[in-house]
Amino acid sequence: MPKLSHFDCDPMFCPKCGAILPTLGTRGGIVCVVCKFEVNIEVMEEVVVKYTVEFNNRSDYIEEQQLKSAQSKTEGPLVERKCPKCGNDTMSYASLQLRSADEGQTIFYTCTKCQHKETENS
Repeated sequence: MPKLSHFDCDPMFCPKCGAILPTLGTRGGIVCVVCKFEVNIEVMEEVVVKYTVEFNNRSDYIEEQQLKSAQSKTEGPLVERKCPKCGNDTMSYASLQLRSADEGQTIFYTCTKCQHKETENS
């Protein structure tokens, strides 16, 4: 099995196949789970891990929460379909296979404005 004595690439990835390397065990080297390439642990002594912590701006966080709230009210992708209750032109939908496999799916529509729900068997 070939061994690597130094890294010419990112030490978190196998230089032979590009797979993510597993974490270092208590003994021995690191062996790629995909191609079985072995890396000596001495190589990892030179590795320095750096990371950055980025904090969100409060106004960005509020906008993100408002967007998530609006998206949670729509239960799936949007489609142009007129709501029979309020006349809104946009509804979200979700489809499920509730009947036997040789029959069509049941589609559930939800109005994005008034939350009216209706179903359609296709």
